[in-house]
Amino acid sequence: MDIKKFIRDIPDFPKPGIIFKDITPLLLDPDAFGWTIEALARGFAWDRIDKVASVEARGFIFGAGVARYLKVGFIPIRKPGKLPYQTIAEEYELEYGTDRLEIHTDAVKAGEGILIIDDLLATGGTALATAHLVEKLGGRVVGIGFVIELAFLKGREKLKDYKIHTLIKFT
Repeated sequence: MDIKKFIRDIPDFPKPGIIFKDITPLLLDPDAFGWTIEALARGFAWDRIDKVASVEARGFIFGAGVARYLKVGFIPIRKPGKLPYQTIAEEYELEYGTDRLEIHTDAVKAGEGILIIDDLLATGGTALATAHLVEKLGGRVVGIGFVIELAFLKGREKLKDYKIHTLIKFT
């Protein structure tokens, strides 16, 4: 299925000069959305996956779907102060400044295979921080899957130590 036709460009959002890749049309089409979930999961069909981890908010949409498809648990990765239980954090670089992500301390058991799913690979900072959180808890990152890759931002280079699977690439 050509899901690229379900991705809408929004110029100058969230700021001038940015072309935002809007996934809303993809989510509105049940066939395209279902195909996307299955295609993300199939990219890691031969790997032992115990849980799927995703970062809020759009990552949750695809990650929870992949976890359900694979019949494994789902791990929410959130911004600071959003998770109710004990957490560990990972700080990562943004274009201007830093940000931080958190995970529950009991979300990953030592040796578990964790698949990370997100909607978009841009610079790779968020995915790398997520991988570091999983590894801090003793998990093994099976791979990282994305619906969209903005190849011109070279995020794949930051994730060179991991298996990467993307469905759509913009160069």
